[in-house]
Amino acid sequence: MITPLARLLRIVSIVICLIVVASFAIFAVDQARGASAHQQQQLSNGVATTAGSPTTGAAGTSSTHESSLHKAIDEASDKLTSPFKRLTSGSSSEWVVHGVDLLLTLVIYGFGLGFLARAIRVRV
Repeated sequence: MITPLARLLRIVSIVICLIVVASFAIFAVDQARGASAHQQQQLSNGVATTAGSPTTGAAGTSSTHESSLHKAIDEASDKLTSPFKRLTSGSSSEWVVHGVDLLLTLVIYGFGLGFLARAIRVRV
């Protein structure tokens, strides 16, 4: 029998993981869109591009959100991943920061709360 507390922990774990995965997916799409726009701008200007050159511009701006849902997901994800910010504060790569935050969230909230829910269910 699944206790209400175990069920609640499992639901909370799933919701947290979905929020952080959605935020990472939005980040990845924004980065790809910004990189594409940057490449198109360079090609239209006739500037030669190299594979190793960093892309700047619209790809890294997180303040220009498209919708209130986007803002809500990002704000929720920022609050959920805030305990891990100290670990990623030294990195200059947004991909590393978002990737480490995603992995730590999935491990701690996903696996950890899921394990706790199973442990509660077994003990009752």
